[in-house]
Amino acid sequence: MRIVAGEWRGRTLVAPPGRDTRPTSGRAREGLFSMLLSRLGSFEGLRVADVFAGTGALGLEALSRGAAHCTFYEKDRPALDALESNIARLGAVERADIRAQSIDHAAPPARPSDLIMVDPPYASTLAQRALDRIVAGGWLADGGWVSLETAGGELAVPDALEIDTTRRFGKAHVTLLRAR
Repeated sequence: MRIVAGEWRGRTLVAPPGRDTRPTSGRAREGLFSMLLSRLGSFEGLRVADVFAGTGALGLEALSRGAAHCTFYEKDRPALDALESNIARLGAVERADIRAQSIDHAAPPARPSDLIMVDPPYASTLAQRALDRIVAGGWLADGGWVSLETAGGELAVPDALEIDTTRRFGKAHVTLLRAR
């Protein structure tokens, strides 16, 4: 698995052993960031949150493209070890905050995020719980964006968000939502 573009383009990321962590495929990341770039214009200076971070591929991709800061949320110990290693190997320690917390108990980022990327385990109810928590907790900046990767299916989109688009990349369904 590699960073697709930006400052760290082509740099490899480590993943924890086993199948408990499912990193977003390179194709899905490329598609997601293309969709985001067409809407945002640039990642320069953005504050980002990577929820269910795993290896940190999404948040690190945003940092590589110019985001100012990323708060990473991950509770699985092997994934946290890989995440910490990837952040250190890329020299991103000063631009990253790691929260070893589940979404059910996570405190919001220090400042509202311009972009929140949510990539929960597919066979769970965590996508809905994450969206509800993000909206209720004031995690998202005014006019901010949420990218949500799921295996598909219906979600109750909170009133504070509206769906901009949904795309499919293999098994991954990526939905972009914007704060109303």
